[in-house]
Amino acid sequence: MLLRFLFVLACGLGVSASAMAATPSVLTTIKPVQLIAAAVLEGVAEPDVLLPPGASPHNYALRPSDRRRIVNADRLYWVGPDLERFLQQLLDSQLSARRLDEVPELTLRRFDDEHAEHSHDDHQAHESEPEHDEHEHEHEHEHEPGTLDPHIWLSVRNAQHIALWMATDLAEVYPEHGERLQRNAADFVQRLDHLHERQRQRLQPLADKPYFVFHDAYGYLQDSLGIHPRGVFTLSEEIQPGARHVNTLRQQLTAAGPTCVFREPQFPARRVESLTAGLPVRSAELDPLGMDITPDARGYETLLETLGDTLANCLEEL
Repeated sequence: MLLRFLFVLACGLGVSASAMAATPSVLTTIKPVQLIAAAVLEGVAEPDVLLPPGASPHNYALRPSDRRRIVNADRLYWVGPDLERFLQQLLDSQLSARRLDEVPELTLRRFDDEHAEHSHDDHQAHESEPEHDEHEHEHEHEHEPGTLDPHIWLSVRNAQHIALWMATDLAEVYPEHGERLQRNAADFVQRLDHLHERQRQRLQPLADKPYFVFHDAYGYLQDSLGIHPRGVFTLSEEIQPGARHVNTLRQQLTAAGPTCVFREPQFPARRVESLTAGLPVRSAELDPLGMDITPDARGYETLLETLGDTLANCLEEL
């Protein structure tokens, strides 16, 4: 009886494993791409995400379990080597991997473009290069001039093109749901058109309000909304800046007058407080990766709404 029970159990487990193996899986490297995929896959499947909350796509260290998830994925969407540098060698030979920075009709920025690097046109307020000594370690700007700005998901138009392209690509994985995928993508595009118009109407009157960011990640969003920062502060969350560097940044803030400073979740709030102490500065947090957003059909819209509202709420108070 025991042998018969073990045989039946083994057969049952075999069927279960086969059924699980037959279920297609969609994996994205970062949360924003997962949010776009979730909108396209609504009612069909739930995409998974590789990077855990708080992890940087610039320098993530793959675990053995991550490698297994990559190999087993029926589709893996990543932005490209300008963002997820740690994946380039592995994904070059991965047939299921799709580079999103190669999707047709995207608008791509480079960090030596007119609106790239530290500022925009007449609002330029470049940092002076601080002198270094053995006790002061400054953080180099993470993006070299001429390289692709990989934050392509922060453009509404790019997100729309990616969604439409994903719908066609995912129809190969879910052929019985091709029409549903196309319909989901079309609905996503229409919703984003309405959201984009609302955000432009709110933010364009604030275009002359000064603000600074700590990460040169928002060029696509800023270009689409018609706003641009006075500067990008190149401080590292890991390295304490030297006194001369902090003084240079405070000089920029003083010259700007009442202004907004936007940090990111991984950047210590106390660093911003020490930098802005005694100045007429408002601070707020922007999260371009949407770490806390639920990956559902409206998740990408929530990401854009959160970013736009955070910008507008602070600038409107100046």
